[in-house]
Amino acid sequence: MEIPAGTPAPGAPGSAADTPLRLHATSVAVDGHAVLIAGAAGAGKSSIALQMLALGAQLVSDDITCLWRQGETILADAPDTIRGRIEARGVGILNAHAAGPSKVAVWVDLDTAERDRLPPLRDRALLGITLPLLHNPETGCFPAAIMQYLRHGRYA
Repeated sequence: MEIPAGTPAPGAPGSAADTPLRLHATSVAVDGHAVLIAGAAGAGKSSIALQMLALGAQLVSDDITCLWRQGETILADAPDTIRGRIEARGVGILNAHAAGPSKVAVWVDLDTAERDRLPPLRDRALLGITLPLLHNPETGCFPAAIMQYLRHGRYA
C-alpha cells in the first residue's frame, strides 16, 4: 500500500498530532508496509534492519522513529537529521535509500523472547491503534520471516 500523495509529514500542519511520537526503534518498509523494531540498546535493531535491507526492504529510520496517527493508520518516518542513515557496528554509519513515510504494519519486540514454535496472535496498542506484535524468536531467519510477513501477512 502506498502512502497517499499529500500525506502530512510528522509534526506538519494537518497531521493527526502536531508533534509526532519519537520512539527508540528502527523501522524498515516493504511496499509501503513498515515494521517497527523496538528493543534496548544493543538488542539488534539495526542488525535486523540491515539484513532486511539486503533482502530488498527500504530504510524508514534507524534508532529513532517518528510516529503519528492519520485516521486509522500509524505512519513512521525518520527525523531529518538521520534520514537515509543506518549504523553498522564495526563498519560505521552507512547511507541507505530513505523510504519516507510508511504505514506501520507490525511491531517487533526484541526484548521479549518467543518461546512458542507457532506463537499465538498478539497485539500492542500504539497511538490508539492496535498493531500485531511479534516477539524475538532469536533465529537467523527472523529478518526473512519479517519480510515475508510484510509482503503477504500471517496465516496463523
